[in-house]
Amino acid sequence: MNVKKIHIFDTTLRDGEQVPGCKLNHKQKLKVARRLEQLGVDVIEAGFPISSPGDFTAVELIAREIKNPVICALSRAIEQDIKVAAESLKYANRPRIHTGIGTSYEHIHYKLNSTPEKIIARAVAAVKYAKRFVEDVEFYAEDAGRTENTYLAEVIQAVVKAGATVLNIPDTTGYCMPFEYGEKIAFLKSNVIGIDNCTLSTHCHNDLGLATANSIAGVEHGATQIECTVNGLGERAGNAALEEVVMVLKQRYKDQFYTDINTKILNSISRLVSDAMSMPVQPNKAIVGENAFAHSSGIHQDGVIKRRENYEIMNPHDVGVDQSRIVLTARSGRAALAYRCKDVGINLAKDELDILYPAFIKLADRKKEVVTSDLLPLIKSNLGVSA
Repeated sequence: MNVKKIHIFDTTLRDGEQVPGCKLNHKQKLKVARRLEQLGVDVIEAGFPISSPGDFTAVELIAREIKNPVICALSRAIEQDIKVAAESLKYANRPRIHTGIGTSYEHIHYKLNSTPEKIIARAVAAVKYAKRFVEDVEFYAEDAGRTENTYLAEVIQAVVKAGATVLNIPDTTGYCMPFEYGEKIAFLKSNVIGIDNCTLSTHCHNDLGLATANSIAGVEHGATQIECTVNGLGERAGNAALEEVVMVLKQRYKDQFYTDINTKILNSISRLVSDAMSMPVQPNKAIVGENAFAHSSGIHQDGVIKRRENYEIMNPHDVGVDQSRIVLTARSGRAALAYRCKDVGINLAKDELDILYPAFIKLADRKKEVVTSDLLPLIKSNLGVSA
């Protein structure tokens, strides 16, 4: 079976930075961009240059310094936006202008006060104008998730003819169910002439918690680029999380798809972005959360101690985590207590464990977690064993 590459388009520095309070200066953006390059992303969307002088400077700096990934700048379907985007990319080794316009009924009639025919004309004009500056032009059909498929195909057909090289089908409002989004991608693949010569891209938001699932559904039906952010940062409930889509493909689709992501950097880049943007990662966040490889239930702990794969479908080393954690709580069993005591150099016999365990449970009932520094005093006071 032919294994197909899925390109990873990272928009942490553009869509991710739109989260209130997450604004980065150009030096911070460059630091993150360098780490994204090490991670192996194919495209870095560095910013929205027309939006502010600071964003223009950041895109220009990243374009000058980062050479391996495509460097992308966002614009609306407005000539001045596109011109400024092109100017910000003048030093880029591999520049891409990302331009587009809303295509849903809501956007056409209530946001843009326009008509379907005029929207297509503006989309075509924007792509043609962007092609004056760069060869690689990505078109986004904003709110494609709520756009009727037949009309969406008309828009995409028109921009393909105009020279678009990448076709972004955003579920901007996080509206779609996975089967709907997959069907949308499949419909375009079947009804747009020349689409196989373009990169078809997903860009899914997480308003219903389906951004990752929708992105994967898009890939299953023919998309070859996923737009995503580190830690799932983005407008409102966020975007598809880079670490999630990459690990889904790695764990469940390795015979069909691959990415060039060095997954062992996922944990460290998650921390870098979290610190830079002052956005803590929720402990139960998939892949990179503090508890992603932590076990506190006695049943789970016993299973993991016997064989990690009993409760972990991923090796923590694969995402840059040193090891799984056995967390001692009032729900922990004897196996977990013995395991953690061994970590501090005390091998308990069965009778010693039987004596120590009730005292441990009493301590655990008083504390949310029994930590390493609690163990030696606990052992000494109950068993008379010193370090």
